[in-house]
Amino acid sequence: MGRYTDSVCRQCRREGEKLFLKGDRCYSEKCAVERKPYPPGANARKRRQKQSEYGLQLREKQKTRKIYGVMEKQFRNYFKKADRQKGITGTNLLVLLERRLDNVVYRLGFASSRAEARQLVNHGHFTINGRKATIPSMLVKVGDIIQVKEGSRDSNKFQEIKEQAAYKTPPEWLSVDVENLSGSVLAYPLREQIDTTVNEQLIIELYSR
Repeated sequence: MGRYTDSVCRQCRREGEKLFLKGDRCYSEKCAVERKPYPPGANARKRRQKQSEYGLQLREKQKTRKIYGVMEKQFRNYFKKADRQKGITGTNLLVLLERRLDNVVYRLGFASSRAEARQLVNHGHFTINGRKATIPSMLVKVGDIIQVKEGSRDSNKFQEIKEQAAYKTPPEWLSVDVENLSGSVLAYPLREQIDTTVNEQLIIELYSR
């Protein structure tokens, strides 16, 4: 299965809630969920059918995949890794997803969405501990320093990002130096520090079938 190329706003409408896939647009009156609060499709205005238990579990998994921009095989591998770790599998899964480099760039305020963060990482605009990083799925570790590379900092794009980042507050497990466009990982996030609207227990039940 290839990467989703249709309008990402359709994904939010399909889930019936904002997944914040379009950055600042999601907070404006242009948000598709605000303008069309019903699923996409010809029969969209019909009442949503009651979902089965399996349907609810599947939708929660799909929603989580969409939020973090992860493909099906990747997501399953994250689940397997989370299941092997000590602790609560659902929390382990969300922590792994939060540790992705593209998510950390987004959380630091250096991109307006995870999709934009992925693109910036792919184009080689960031370093980790001084080394160029171009893999969005790379998992950061405690103590890692993520920084916009020196050659990119003076570009119009990053000067604009710098201005916007000054008004954003990163989560407690990260620290940010807006002036130098850098951030560091202070700790791995606790469940209560992850603000995504995900019921991870439904995902666990789905993969436990």
